[in-house]
Amino acid sequence: MSTSSVPATGSADRDLRAFIAGLPKAELHVHHVGSASPRIVSELAARHRDSKVPSDPEALAEYFTFTDFAHFIEVYLSVVDLIRTPEDVRLLTYEVARDLARQQVRYAELTLTPFSSTRRGIDERAFMEAIEDARKSAEAEFGTVLRWCFDIPGEAGLQSAEETVRLATDDRIRPEGLVSFGLGGPEIGVPRPQFKPFFDRAIAAGLRSVPHSGETTGPQSVWDALNELGAERIGHGTSSAQDPALLAHLAERRIPLEVCPTSNIATRAVRTLDEHPLRQFQQAGVLITINSDDPPMFGTDLNNEYAVAARLLDLDERGVADLAKNAVEASFLDAAGKARLAAEIDTYTTGRLAG
Repeated sequence: MSTSSVPATGSADRDLRAFIAGLPKAELHVHHVGSASPRIVSELAARHRDSKVPSDPEALAEYFTFTDFAHFIEVYLSVVDLIRTPEDVRLLTYEVARDLARQQVRYAELTLTPFSSTRRGIDERAFMEAIEDARKSAEAEFGTVLRWCFDIPGEAGLQSAEETVRLATDDRIRPEGLVSFGLGGPEIGVPRPQFKPFFDRAIAAGLRSVPHSGETTGPQSVWDALNELGAERIGHGTSSAQDPALLAHLAERRIPLEVCPTSNIATRAVRTLDEHPLRQFQQAGVLITINSDDPPMFGTDLNNEYAVAARLLDLDERGVADLAKNAVEASFLDAAGKARLAAEIDTYTTGRLAG
């Protein structure tokens, strides 16, 4: 490589990152508590000084360094414990929307775990009112549309599943913005099939099925999510790359994977970015969406995840725009909403490339 080509490469990378920063986007796999910025975590930790979560932003960066997936869950739950009042819920939700809007996220399906809040004493109706008030205010002020996924914290067992499906299906409590039903937490020792009755109830109530699977376990957990839980999208699905038949099934049925590259490295689900199966998913024809999962905890955001994906997949601006349109296609927006957002992506891309 000649020395003159080095600045060009750097310039091209900056240009692509600038394109990504302005690109209208949808995000489908991002967690409510996991999206709490260091500023918000610090404020909540200062409110609740009995917590072991540090309120100093520099100490927080060290606190958010994970040794493995189990350690990540431990740290995650300690942040969950900072959400103790409806005011905490409202603050967090509104500020997450603000951060999404800064990244030009027009639509996001935010994963919430209401069981974690109600079991800590937050009244269930007050919880629903807090998230809905934040959702409506954020849409009016920032233009970002939020929708909810209620997920079961798998580590809390079947009691949490029963409580989550009750909150998700009771018309007297269920929030207007709820669109889907999920399953998170550790996968090892938490088999997917045991949650089938709860997903059946959620699906019967009109919710869409989006469980995490195949992040820290093998491809069989993805098959179980599809066959037992009626999954329409798969959260992570990293180990799907180990099973060619599964990849072919996902591609043929157009079942999207919610891919979160930096998260997979931070939790040690994948050793390095260069070993990430994103390329295999693309080569197999699987519908890929790019997401940030728990961005502040992993030192990332959605814009950075698109830049990572662009490098791994060798994408130019049009390729990145197509990736953004994958998320629109895989979303639970209505047809008109999908058409509007896809058109906005096209208009932005055409304008940037023409300029």
